[in-house]
Amino acid sequence: MRKALFGKGYRFRVNVKTLPGTPDIVLPKYSTVIFVNGCFWHGHDGCKHYTVPETNVEFWVEKVRKNKERDAVNVQRLESLSWGVITIWECELKSKVFQDTIAKVEAELAANKAKWEAYQAKRRSDREFAKAESRRKRRVREEVERELQEQFQIPVKIRRMAYDDSDL
Repeated sequence: MRKALFGKGYRFRVNVKTLPGTPDIVLPKYSTVIFVNGCFWHGHDGCKHYTVPETNVEFWVEKVRKNKERDAVNVQRLESLSWGVITIWECELKSKVFQDTIAKVEAELAANKAKWEAYQAKRRSDREFAKAESRRKRRVREEVERELQEQFQIPVKIRRMAYDDSDL
């Protein structure tokens, strides 16, 4: 998977320990992480590669259940940190379906990049709005101060004290 992504021009980091679940592939530019899960170890339902061993059944069922729970918690934590999460199964890496898997990953990366860019654009516009609003409030305050000075000739010391206590 890494070789295919690199060959298509994607740049990434691997096994980032600072993120929940230590994702296998991290694409910061796309705000996306990719987990490559083994069908047996992570319990890929409906897959021929996931069968419960005939010996020590209880142990294996419990182990796979805990792995699935941990995976779900890690996905939730990553999504709460605004990361897109893609899970690729071992069986999707087989040569027969690999091109479809790559196409699916590229489509999700494009969608995640679009979401991330829209989010950043909104943050930029919100910041610009906040700056403009701050400038407007400052102009209004200066205007009020000037009018008060003209009408009442309030000493500067008293005016400063009034603004020190205000929430403006």
